[in-house]
Amino acid sequence: MYVIIVGAGKVGYHLSKLLLSQGHEVMLIEKEKAKVAALMQELGDSIMPGDGSTMEALTEAGANRADAIVAATGHDEDNLVICQLSKMMFFGPRTIARVNNPRNEETFWSLGIDATVSATRLINALIQEQVKAPDLLIPLLTIRGGNVEIVQTYISPASQVINKKIKELVLPKGTLFISIIRGEEVIIPRGDTEFREDDQVIALVKKVHEEVLRKILSGPSPGQANPREIGGN
Repeated sequence: MYVIIVGAGKVGYHLSKLLLSQGHEVMLIEKEKAKVAALMQELGDSIMPGDGSTMEALTEAGANRADAIVAATGHDEDNLVICQLSKMMFFGPRTIARVNNPRNEETFWSLGIDATVSATRLINALIQEQVKAPDLLIPLLTIRGGNVEIVQTYISPASQVINKKIKELVLPKGTLFISIIRGEEVIIPRGDTEFREDDQVIALVKKVHEEVLRKILSGPSPGQANPREIGGN
């Protein structure tokens, strides 16, 4: 896989190192020449000077054959321009943007950026995860223009899915369970997989169906409708 990363700050640098260690081809673009010179000995041909928000730099980096372009600068406006330019001029690569201010995520989604990563949102998710509140559905990552999210929650004691198989559930359309963490075990869910109390569940769900999925996994509050009656709409 060939990945272009724009911005040689801590995020861009460490992401480049990680991808290179995994055997991927990487090009890190950085407009500060002094920073490029300092990292050249370590990264060699995997770093180049240039303004990644220009077509010239992206073309020189080989954006036409890239599998993904990651905008990892410390400025949301620059990251948005990088991703938009990549979408308009090179078509093929997936665009992934670092979003420093979570309030800007909706703008990125509305303009067609494939995926956004917000450190603020992720840190908040980690804080909430420590609480392990069963009625929380924590967004971890938003993709596809903001219409789909990867979320995390816990199976509460009141949940109606305990000891039930996934294939027996009536789920919102498009919902996909990615993994179940049970103690020290990570389970790849299948149709015959049964839920247990305190399971940590990671799922892919459309944003409009988040509340329905939360009720299914956590159990409805007193006086609320049974989520099985509204699932799948």
